Amino acid sequence: MKFITVRDLRSRSADVWRKLSEEGDLVVTSHGKPIAIISATDEERLEQALRERRQVRALHAVKQLQEAAAAAGRDKLTDEAIDTEIRQARRGRRP
Repeated sequence: MKFITVRDLRSRSADVWRKLSEEGDLVVTSHGKPIAIISATDEERLEQALRERRQVRALHAVKQLQEAAAAAGRDKLTDEAIDTEIRQARRGRRP
């Protein structure tokens, strides 16, 4: 995967778009660190590409929640304990 700088994106955009059409994806860096990924698309594939990105983000969020639960030992809760936690949380929301 090719890397481009924010400066290149601003000052040499025509070169960036050419590279993007050749590579398909480019990583944008700022001060040597990745900050974004640019992906080539077109009108026909735009909605599908956005849907796929949202799905990947959702899967990543679920994985992070699962890892946090495991680190806190909550992955070993029984169904009954989970139901109890839910009931208590709902009671706490009521006025």
